[in-house]
Amino acid sequence: MSTDTTTQSLTCLDLFCGCGGFTLGMERAGFRCLAAVDFNEQAIATFKANFGKETLALCKDLSRFTPHELAARIGVNSVDVIVGGPPCQGFSTVRQVDAANHGSRVRRDKRRYLFRYFLDYVAAFRPRVFVMENVLGLQSAAKGKFFTMVQAEARKLGYRVQAQVEEAWKLGVPQKRRRQLVIGVRDDIPGYFAGELSPAARAFSSSSRGHEAPFRNGAETCPRSESDQSLLTSAATPKLWDAIGDLPEVPAGGGVEECDYDLKRRNDFLAERGAAARHYLQSILEIERASHLTAHRARPHSERDLRDFARLRQGEHSGEAEARGESLEFTYSRSCFSDRYKRQHRDELCSTIVAHLSKDGLMFIHPNQNRSLTPREAARIQTFPDWFWFPVARTHQFRLIGNAVPPIVAEAVAEEVRDFLTAAQPVHQAIPFDAAPLPVTEDQAVAWVRPLLDLPPQALRRVETDVFKRAWIAIAFLYAGLHPDSALDHGETICRKNENEYTPVARLEPRLTAPYYERSGWPVVLAPIAREAWRRFRNKELADDDFYCSEAQMAGMCYRNPQLAEEVKIARVDFRTA
Repeated sequence: MSTDTTTQSLTCLDLFCGCGGFTLGMERAGFRCLAAVDFNEQAIATFKANFGKETLALCKDLSRFTPHELAARIGVNSVDVIVGGPPCQGFSTVRQVDAANHGSRVRRDKRRYLFRYFLDYVAAFRPRVFVMENVLGLQSAAKGKFFTMVQAEARKLGYRVQAQVEEAWKLGVPQKRRRQLVIGVRDDIPGYFAGELSPAARAFSSSSRGHEAPFRNGAETCPRSESDQSLLTSAATPKLWDAIGDLPEVPAGGGVEECDYDLKRRNDFLAERGAAARHYLQSILEIERASHLTAHRARPHSERDLRDFARLRQGEHSGEAEARGESLEFTYSRSCFSDRYKRQHRDELCSTIVAHLSKDGLMFIHPNQNRSLTPREAARIQTFPDWFWFPVARTHQFRLIGNAVPPIVAEAVAEEVRDFLTAAQPVHQAIPFDAAPLPVTEDQAVAWVRPLLDLPPQALRRVETDVFKRAWIAIAFLYAGLHPDSALDHGETICRKNENEYTPVARLEPRLTAPYYERSGWPVVLAPIAREAWRRFRNKELADDDFYCSEAQMAGMCYRNPQLAEEVKIARVDFRTA
């Protein structure tokens, strides 16, 4: 088993690690990354250039390199957390244009099944938490088939799974980036991982650091003050110019791989832009740690492209320019590529940085220079610090940067995971003696739920709060492996037979085990109750602790696991003594 979080640093593995964006965020949050694996040589070369030898960086194909082999290399067979982003091209919504991901012409793409190798490592190392990151297209590719498979297969491994969309700009990234997270918590770990991430401590000034983000496992939290919330809003939403406005001007095809900063330009920029830009440069990009500016080289463009670039206003794409009367020269089909060129706006979020930057930069034209973005500008928009070095060709730089998890997003995830695991220690999970009434047995829990099973939605709305709350608490007692946040996205596939159909619950009320939704794992009969619980929660009829009832979850876990019950009994004594 992994080490005690109270005595040693938490450990992690980064699979499909790319150049190391996720690892950087994990390390900033205090994790110790034991190994990072990717099959791409340029990615691993870049990783090794930026991380110490304490992390074993391997250029390996995870479809062939087994968990047993990695365990032998690092000398451990368990870790606290596994993170990673299996290649996303197989799910990208961009590929809808050639029917590669949707419709009757769905193409077979082996990359869609790489998540299974990620889960093989989860099965072998049994981390307490795993975090898988991918594009939003995972939800819709093949009508959601793979989105369902990821969650269903993780649950079969013994993980409580939730899926959530990360909006990177809310976490301090100056771009319109939205990504899919699938988070699994091992079933024997109590508590509910928070569905809404908060910006990492790095996104705040020093005066606001130390405030913890909320999590749903019964632990106390330190709420942010109104001034902190204001700072959160300003610090977490930098704009494009905050990230790149101090960089020296370079023409199309100009620049060198390494040069000095233009300190006069930086000082003038900071005087004009103020505290938000200063914070971004110093806290996010860590400019003081970089002795030289690297990767600030612009790709060349044809004279025709440069003439078209010059016709675009800030924030405008080619279709909009032609609609107001500009005549552009590009030869792409207007019906398919009307927005082929876009000049970014300095005071807005940048378009999502993507790996396609390695092909061309036509969607990423600089706000006021007649060229596309440089690799360093793209890296800054992805929140890579300036000291992070990309010792590979420019084409590879763009691809690695576009494929990466923004480090500031990874840090926000890592801080939530760290706080969750720290609070999940038994002593913090002690159930107070004055807690709300909880079921004592599964028989009693089923009896509390049964009266609501056949009620239509309107009748559920009329159920008295105390009666409804008691049934919802009973559900938490019975289903420690389900997360309330997964109860609104069940998918379309229904399984008619449950592998655990001979459990006591199945004998008491068969409908409480099957049929169930393959994606969410929720029994079909409980779906209306879950929707009503969400309605009451959103209307503040159920408090946070009522909706995410970790005490009932823990009570159910103790009922089914006498050894855990003994641990909690000891924790209760410690709790009351303290």
